[in-house]
Amino acid sequence: MTLRWAEKGPLHFTRERAVEPGAAGFLVVDVQYDCCARGEGSYVDARPTHPDPAKEAYLARVETSVLPAIRRVQDAVRAAAGEVLFTVIESLTLDGRDRSLDHKLSDMHVPRGSRLAEVIDSVGPVGDEIVLPKTSSGVFNSTNIEYVLRNLGVEYLIVAGVFTDQCVDMAVRDAADRGFMVTLVEDGCAGSTMEKHVNALKAFSGYCRIRTSNDLVAEIAARRAAAE
Repeated sequence: MTLRWAEKGPLHFTRERAVEPGAAGFLVVDVQYDCCARGEGSYVDARPTHPDPAKEAYLARVETSVLPAIRRVQDAVRAAAGEVLFTVIESLTLDGRDRSLDHKLSDMHVPRGSRLAEVIDSVGPVGDEIVLPKTSSGVFNSTNIEYVLRNLGVEYLIVAGVFTDQCVDMAVRDAADRGFMVTLVEDGCAGSTMEKHVNALKAFSGYCRIRTSNDLVAEIAARRAAAE
């Protein structure tokens, strides 16, 4: 596949190219009940009587920033006829025997078909949008996402989700290494602490553009208008 962003030759290569809506995919990483819902799952256990300050801060960011930001970008990408995809932590088996060694060592297991594997309802898939279950930090390592993205004609990959310093980080780096132009939605991501989130942005900023959801939505609208 010849990438449109590469047609003018190497002198025109730049990471700062605006997203082309018709060749865009939006990947939502692990925004599921296991790790993004108050009082549910193995990552977040918000106890009203003895709240954990770090978990409360994380949940507050998910609820007030991450979910609204993801929804804004989803609406923009869908309106522009781009692809919205999801990955979730979910074993292919009930007992998790298919999990990666790292997930087994970390005692990380979301059984096949569990509610905890479902995408949070407010930002869930619409119609036949694709959900890819994974049992590793890197979606490119344990799913066929690259094959799927190529078949869908995706060249520009927008990424958001949790955790910024773990599964989001790996999605960004691996997508960049495979030749996708990557844009990260900063307010659409969260780390288990704000410090981890900020440090992750600094660490992988060389692999992607970093934009707020509002800036990205405006960019997509402008590119659509220019194409009309």
